[in-house]
Amino acid sequence: MKVRRKEIWAILLFVGILCLPSVVKGLASGRLPRTYLAGDDFSAWRDNTGQWEIVSDTFMRPDNEKLLGSKPGSGVIVNGPTGRTRNILSKAEFGDVRAHIEFMVPKGSNSGVYFMGRYEIQVFDSWGAGEPKHSNCGGIYQRWDNNRDPKGYEGHPPRVNASRAPGRWQTFDVIFRAPRFDENGRKISNARFERVVHNNRVIHEDVELTGPTRASAYNDEKPFGPLMLQGDHGPVAYRKIWLEPAGALPFFAMDTGTKDARHKNAKEQVQMVKELGYAGIGYTGRNGLAEMLKELDKNELRLFTVYLGVNIDSGQQKYDPKLKEAIEILKGRNTILWLYVISKKHKPSSPEGDARAVEIIREIADMAAEAKLRVALYPHHRFWVERVEDAVRVTKKVNRKNVGVTFNLCHWLMVDDEKNIKPLIKSTMPYLFVVTINGADSGGKDWKQLIQTLDRGSFDNYKFMKTLKELGYTGPVGLQGYGIKGDAYENLKRSMGAWRKLNRASR
Repeated sequence: MKVRRKEIWAILLFVGILCLPSVVKGLASGRLPRTYLAGDDFSAWRDNTGQWEIVSDTFMRPDNEKLLGSKPGSGVIVNGPTGRTRNILSKAEFGDVRAHIEFMVPKGSNSGVYFMGRYEIQVFDSWGAGEPKHSNCGGIYQRWDNNRDPKGYEGHPPRVNASRAPGRWQTFDVIFRAPRFDENGRKISNARFERVVHNNRVIHEDVELTGPTRASAYNDEKPFGPLMLQGDHGPVAYRKIWLEPAGALPFFAMDTGTKDARHKNAKEQVQMVKELGYAGIGYTGRNGLAEMLKELDKNELRLFTVYLGVNIDSGQQKYDPKLKEAIEILKGRNTILWLYVISKKHKPSSPEGDARAVEIIREIADMAAEAKLRVALYPHHRFWVERVEDAVRVTKKVNRKNVGVTFNLCHWLMVDDEKNIKPLIKSTMPYLFVVTINGADSGGKDWKQLIQTLDRGSFDNYKFMKTLKELGYTGPVGLQGYGIKGDAYENLKRSMGAWRKLNRASR
């Protein structure tokens, strides 16, 4: 049996991590291994930890609110009496992780948590700060290039300022996806912060990083890297740091499959998908959008997509006049506007409609960018953008960073041959924002055959998900449920069971 060198290295690295002292707990319970980094000693950190100390607790000094005092003991690490020492890096190296980090800063202080030693979430005393900036606590710090003007770029402010007062313990809960590389070492997808929660408030969702942020330990990118804590910018303390494998990609339910007689309103649908383990919902239209967001926020779930239409025919309403209102409601959430594109004048896939489509989509994309939203073209059978290739062609011409493509399995199966799937996805990867799947029959010719619960049908979804993984896809996956009869709860339960089996099989 042939095993690729990269896979051997990943296995050896994983075994090495398991052998580190004071690192992994919970294996007996069947949980994924969890690595602990703050405890009784510095054995989990690389040599030369400078003036970092182990204590039992810290507090803002009453005689100098810009410094931290400490109590003897263990469980907390603090960067010395002056808060000016070296950065520390973990011995263990990580790829995709789910992390929990607790920290404390005194008044005016500054630190940072660098995932893979490269991608920083800012730690700062931002108590009472106004409009959030990338340099505030929870911000994804900017990149830096001395040859650019301005030199700093691609910083991402937190959605809200969730900071507590200096001298209080605060928390980050993070899901991070490492960059992906092909067999030749060429990067094929960017690192991304899938979700960042600061003090129990969501501040980032699905943010890509094109490279290391400023003051990182490394200027290159790799599939694995250490966690780094910044120790040279001011006093800071950390405790209860743990990391574990991030698990499956976020899986959401499209509202085409969440409604029935028992699940009519937003509250009923959201409670159902949360109980079943979905990460959120893909929504249709603008009506009821605010109510759906309210319920999703209340249940700590995400609105991944909003399905909206564009008409490229002259003399026709190009999009819903209340689109601007919807964009304002969604502001700051990085939600994807899912655009299907129709025309009676132009046949499906006809490039003759490109100029008008590009004009309208750019207009929407620019409004979306101001609200920190993205746009993904939604290929749909018998619509003008019918094929994935159509969406890629138009996206290239639109030429906006926040515009990309959707791969809809059911619509693709209706118009293409399964043997073309890998080269198609490979060519789509630079623009691919979201994927939808469902159970389907290979060679199916109608929606009853091409849209089933995920546990049904002859189409090989395991092979499809494996292809996505090999090609470096790390974005969200939606479940299509259009036209499936029966009880919504039972249908979604069956599909979630199949999703978990797919992910267990692909480990």
